[in-house]
Formats: sequence, C-alpha cells, structure tokens
Amino acid sequence: MNSVQSPAYDDPGLEARFAVAARHSRMVRVLRIAVPALVVLSLASIVAVSIFNPFRMLLPKLPLDTGNLVVSGTKITMESPHLSGYTTDRRPYEVWANTAVQDVTDPDHLDLSILRAKLLMEDQSTLTMDAKKGFMNTKDQQLELHKDIFLQTSTGYEARLSQAFVDMGKGTVTSDEHVDVKLTNGTLTSDRLRITGSGEVITFEGNVVMHLDKLPDPDPPTQSATAEAEPVAPEPAPAHPGKLRSSSHKSANPK
Repeated sequence: MNSVQSPAYDDPGLEARFAVAARHSRMVRVLRIAVPALVVLSLASIVAVSIFNPFRMLLPKLPLDTGNLVVSGTKITMESPHLSGYTTDRRPYEVWANTAVQDVTDPDHLDLSILRAKLLMEDQSTLTMDAKKGFMNTKDQQLELHKDIFLQTSTGYEARLSQAFVDMGKGTVTSDEHVDVKLTNGTLTSDRLRITGSGEVITFEGNVVMHLDKLPDPDPPTQSATAEAEPVAPEPAPAHPGKLRSSSHKSANPK
C-alpha cells in the first residue's frame, strides 16, 4: 500500500506567512476607507476656508478689509488691505497697502509694503504719507515708515524722508534723519523734523537751510505815514536884512 502524507500545517514558517498576509489585508481594507475620507476632508477644509475665512476673526477689533489671504506657518499674508479708524479726538485716518503680513502669535502688529496713510489734521487739512515699507501697531495706532517716504499736505507742502514715526492717536510725526521740504515759495532742508499738536506746530532741527524763491513785497506806506515822514520846510528869510523901516515919513522944517 502507498502511504499518503498530508502537508504539515503545524510548520511555524507557514504561520508567520499567514500572519503577514492577514496584516496586509487589514491595511488594504483600512486604506480603502481612509484615503477617500482624507481627500474629502481636505476638500471640505479648503471650501470652508474660502467661504467662511476664519482668519478674519484674528482681527476682531480692527476695521480691516482685505483681498486674498495666504497662510504660511504662523504668518498670514493679506493682499490689498485697507485699515481705517479714528483718533482719540475723533479725527479719521486710513491706511492702504499692497500687502500686509501678520503673525498670529503677535496680532497687534502688521508688516506693510507699498503703503499710503492719510490723516486729518487739527486745522482740517489732510496729511498724506507714502512709503515702500512700514510697520503698524494697530493697538496703539502707531505707524513706522521706512524707505522713500513722500509726505504732502493739502495746503501745498511736500517733504521727502527716509524714516518717520507717526502717532496717529496723538497727531504727531517725527523723523531723526535728513528731511527735504518743498515750501509754497521755496525749499528747506534739516536733520530732524517734528510735527506736533496735530499739525499746529512744525519744528525743524539741525543744519536748517532755507531758500526762498521771492521775498514778499513790502506794503506801500499809508497817507498818514507819508505825511509824517515829509520834513517841514523852514520859514523863508527876509529879502533885506537889517532894521525894519516904517512905511510912513514925516518932513521936518529946520528952525
């Protein structure tokens, strides 16, 4: 008789291969569910961010209008931001920029590029400032400007600076670097600039040089001043000096 030998199912190597195959099957089943679910969740997150824009809630107290938002780590880049507000004495101010970068760990500060700020002064004139770079403290209403600063007022004055610090709450502008100012009738240069009192007082300090195009004409003298200035003519002297003679003559007869 021929003996038939059955396979050895108790081989430990075979059991290990079965275990590996079982784990692989379980992983395949999990991935079939997890991968589509992850894709759906990612798409849902993108749609939620684009519609609801939760990053705007990071600036709850700041009136800020922005265009597109780009998130990179803890920093948010906003395109075409527009900020507006009021000083403590209710004078409005506005700030525009090409881009603004905010770190979510420091929400009170903004890094601005290619910006313009406009502030209403105490005399109701408007002060406009352009710069290539700026840093804004939204909590204290302070703006630090750098590089190619152009300052102009609605009253006709212009200034070019390389650095300036603007306190919009107090209405002050200070610069500790060279200043070139264009006046309505000339030019002025100095080492430092101080604008205080919401534009009421402008102070130039250090190596101040002014060139005036034309001095104002003096006012014409009035009639009373002309009369007072004319010398009094002296009285004419007598034509024949000597003793005065009487105009009547009497004849005398000798005795």
